Amino acid sequence: MAEWVKVCSAGEAPGPGKVQQFAAAGVDVCLANVDGELAAMDNWCPHRQGPLGEGWIEGNAVVCPWHAWAFDCRTGECPEENSHVKVFALKQQGGDVLIDLH
Repeated sequence: MAEWVKVCSAGEAPGPGKVQQFAAAGVDVCLANVDGELAAMDNWCPHRQGPLGEGWIEGNAVVCPWHAWAFDCRTGECPEENSHVKVFALKQQGGDVLIDLH
């Protein structure tokens, strides 16, 4: 069963080509805007716990600011390092950005 929680208002979401970190129900989330489409993933890089929400976007990936591991926003995969982060389902509703924590 879905557990939709608010991450931010649509106006607080990052603009195209930007990333930002938020807390949603105690979970740290990296919110990325890839070509105008929002994506949400776990904020912490599994390598050294770098904050992905302080990174940048290259193609469809968020790049960790600490050691440049790149995680695909759609899948959470980092194939070069055989690693991944959790990706959250996301929707916009009533002016808010929501993610499913399950």
